[in-house]
Amino acid sequence: MAETVNAHETHGEDPSRRDFIHIATMATGAVGVAAVAWPFIDQMNPSADTLALASIEQDIGKVAPGQQLVVKWRGKPVFVRHRTPAEIAASVKDDHAEMRDPASDASRTKPGKQEWLIVIGVCTHLGCVPNFGTGDYGGWFCPCHGSVYDTAGRIRKGPAPRNLELPSYEFTGPTKVKIG
Repeated sequence: MAETVNAHETHGEDPSRRDFIHIATMATGAVGVAAVAWPFIDQMNPSADTLALASIEQDIGKVAPGQQLVVKWRGKPVFVRHRTPAEIAASVKDDHAEMRDPASDASRTKPGKQEWLIVIGVCTHLGCVPNFGTGDYGGWFCPCHGSVYDTAGRIRKGPAPRNLELPSYEFTGPTKVKIG
């Protein structure tokens, strides 16, 4: 009868040494995959300049009634409008008018600060920037497709489906507002 000979014995290999080589190879491969994947994963983090624009603070003390300030926030224009008593009265009067996106004037401003309207200055139809003072309701008019907003930024005519968006904001002082 022929003797069965183990292949490891003929080459002088130790099974524990072979297991170590396999484990070491797999560990090295895992470290290599992690080293290659890290730059890809890390590039998905927001850049430092984007994080800086997550919120901005603006001094609005020099904006006279009837004027507006346009600031850039998250790459979009934000209209900070110091409304006149006549603009506020016209907007409040139209609170119960038929609208596509109903909202009261009070719901679009902060309590006790109804003279300040802060909206994202991007038309909700196709993203154009509307102009102030040229619409039928004394508010904004988007010349691209004819959307008309009133002095509270509510859509009144045209193809826009929604009111001008309100960013999150708070008043941090008598003449300072923090947007974002």
